[in-house]
Parts: sequence; structure tokens; C-alpha cells
Amino acid sequence: MAYYFLFPEKDTTIYSHPRRTDLNTGKVETLCLDTEEGNDDDVYYPSRILIKFKDSEIKSLFQSDLESIPSFKANLKLYTTDYNQNLPVSQTLELYPLVSSWENGTQRYNDHPSYGGVISNGASWLYKDNGIDKNSWPAFSPGTTTSSFGSINNLLEGIGGTWYYGDGFESTQSISIVHDYDLNFEVTSQIQKISSSLFQLASYPDGITNNGFIIKRENDITLDKRGTDKNLGSLKYFSTDTHTIFSPTLIIKWDDSSYITSSNDILDNGKIQLNFSNLRNEYKQSERPLLRLNTRKQYPDRTFTTSSDYLNINYLTSASYYSIEDYTSKETIIPFDTEYTKLSADSEGMYFKLNMQGLQPERYYRLLIRHDNNDGISIYDDNYYFKVTR
Repeated sequence: MAYYFLFPEKDTTIYSHPRRTDLNTGKVETLCLDTEEGNDDDVYYPSRILIKFKDSEIKSLFQSDLESIPSFKANLKLYTTDYNQNLPVSQTLELYPLVSSWENGTQRYNDHPSYGGVISNGASWLYKDNGIDKNSWPAFSPGTTTSSFGSINNLLEGIGGTWYYGDGFESTQSISIVHDYDLNFEVTSQIQKISSSLFQLASYPDGITNNGFIIKRENDITLDKRGTDKNLGSLKYFSTDTHTIFSPTLIIKWDDSSYITSSNDILDNGKIQLNFSNLRNEYKQSERPLLRLNTRKQYPDRTFTTSSDYLNINYLTSASYYSIEDYTSKETIIPFDTEYTKLSADSEGMYFKLNMQGLQPERYYRLLIRHDNNDGISIYDDNYYFKVTR
């Protein structure tokens, strides 16, 4: 499958508000980019998102699927909730790879150290580990940056993460009030650097240890190194603890297609009939089926022949693609991608490969086929569906 999905090992939100600098939210169903007004001042204090994917899963994907692939593309996608408010007309969000490891924790927003005497058991604005060991985020080093070490008024304690910056490390996305607010950062360069560290033991700047990513607003610390004088509103995204299908996702894409036909029977015009010859109702996550399609003209040309036309192998054009939808929600999981979801062809006909490991289990999925030919674009959706199980 030329689209593969990895789901987070951990994610959390860290808050710079003076009453929440040691708050851990490792078990909250949402991630938040917020600007909270101070209780005793006119400063708006930002929050930031931390997210990490497993080394073992990244390594396994490269070893099994990408070892012989010359190029790939990687995107980190977060799905917005319905709760977004007080947003400016436009703003820019930034993503960077983190310098240091961090602990996720198991606490929630209401487990408040300032009020309930709770000691944080995971990362916060102040600490990369917890409120017992109290290991601060690391200080500056070559090629890294942080927010600040505090301010002259000592209102913003700690540094809220330390990250690599510069060309090849930074990803940005601009959103506006007419945007759907979903985030889709391209992180190809960052994943290449993580891969170089895992396989070639490369060090900075060619390779970096996988400590995950930090997501923040651009210039979220501008006012005396405390916060900002502008309310930039609240953006909320589903976390890995969500009870929906909208978990954050690291999407790896590559072209695994091969188009080699054994005849000139290309269906480049006219109506066609299409069905799957080996699609099952159910697959386990560990399976990697090769799905084959039967294709033929709906109204075959009249010819004198000694064999059935249905025995001939017909091919869709090389501009043919597949897509996958969640059967229940209709959410597009894999779009028709003219670069990364092309159908393949061999002596037996048309086919494509799927890696079920990249799809969430215990859900039904719908397959769609797109065929571009001389008559235009046709979409085939004849209730082709399957279920993925554990």
C-alpha cells in the first residue's frame, strides 16, 4: 500500500499560564493550541502540543516497505474538533523536532497542581519528565532553540520545550477563518533525519534522535518573553486518546505501482464493468493482500472469434487510482492521489496492494476506483467494502 499510517505513541499539551506551568495533560482526549489571559495582567499565555511516534514502527516500515524505495513523502495530520473560538483572520502554526525525550503522563486538565496539590507525572511547561524528578527542558545548544528561560517579571517560568530549527527542521502551515482547521504538516525532511539516525547512526544535522515534535503558534512568545498581547483564540485537535477515528496520524506515502500490460486491450473509452476478483469481507491487521480487479467493456465490440471475450484480459489506463473511505463516517482515509495511489498492471490484469497494519482495526472501509480515459473521469463505487480486525 502506497499510503501507510502510524498512530502516536504519546501526545500531550503543555501550558505556560502561570497557574498551569507544571500541569500534565497526557490523558486528555484533545490537544490544544490556546492563548489564555493572565489572572493578574493583560498577557495571553500560549500552550503547545507535544507528539511522538514509535521508533520501532518507523524502523519496521522502512525495513519492510521503504528499503528499496528511492523517495517517499511524509505528512503529520491532526484533525480539528468542533471547538475552535476567538480566532484571528489568519495565523501561522509551526512544527519542529524536539531535542529531548519527555514523559507523557496520565493526568487530565482538572488534575491541577495549583489547586489540588497534585504532583504531575508527565511533561509540562516546566519539566520534561514530571513534578517529582523535575528535570527541566535542556538549555540552548548549537542548532536548537527554546522559548525563554523566564522573564524579568518571572511570570513565565521554564522554557516550554527545546527544538531543532532551521532549514530541514521546520514545517509551517497557515490557516484562516475559512479553513477547516485540520493540520497537515509535511515532515519528509524530519523523518529522513530520524531514519538516518536509526539506520546509519547519523548525528546532527544529518540525523536526529526521534523525540517527537512540538507544534506551536508562530511568535507565541513576544511580550517580555512571557506571552503575547493578542488573543489568538483556541484551536483544539483530537489526541491519541480520542474515542473517535480522528487520532493524529503520521502518513507515509510512496509510489509502489508498476504498469506492464500483456496486450493492447486498454479500455481508453466507452463504458466498462469493474469488480474485484479476490476481495474478502474481512482482513486481519497483519495481512497485506494484493487486490485484483476484473475489467471489461460493458458492451464488447462485435467480432468473429472462437473464444469468449470475457476470457480476454483488459486493462484500465495508467491514469487509474484507488481510494479508501471509512464506511460509517464517509471520511476519506486515502484520497485519489495521482502520484501515490496509482493502480498497477501485469499479465493477469489490474491490481494494487494494501497493508492492513496501517488501518484502524474493528472498522469497515469502502474501496473506490477512479478511471481516467478519453471520455473523462469515472468513479466506480459499487459497495466494495471490507473490515479490518485485530
